[in-house]
Amino acid sequence: MSACRDCIVLKGLAFYAYHGALPEERRLGQTFLVNLELFLDLKQAGQTDNLEDTINYAQIYDRVRQIMEGPDHHLLESLAEKIAGEVLAAPVQGVRVEIQKPAPPIEASLSYVAVQIQRGLVP
Repeated sequence: MSACRDCIVLKGLAFYAYHGALPEERRLGQTFLVNLELFLDLKQAGQTDNLEDTINYAQIYDRVRQIMEGPDHHLLESLAEKIAGEVLAAPVQGVRVEIQKPAPPIEASLSYVAVQIQRGLVP
């Protein structure tokens, strides 16, 4: 079975949360950005114009929000893995998850640090 080329994209989901390896990150919190690509066959939804034939991205957003605003994690990798597992519980073939930390606690001039993982069938 080849990877599906159709996808639903959720980009720039912003959450204020308390994740990080350092105690002050978990105490003070910061904004995180999440980008998702959900890979699934969208042909039937395109033909029927019926929400039942696709993924309700509002529900996906709610799942991601619960994870991001839930108990703190030390690593972005852990958050990404948890989000990927939740998304793959929905009828998708694959997922790409990126979590950005715009204000990492390092002395450097950069836009953000990020973790990106792919799970399932991703083209």
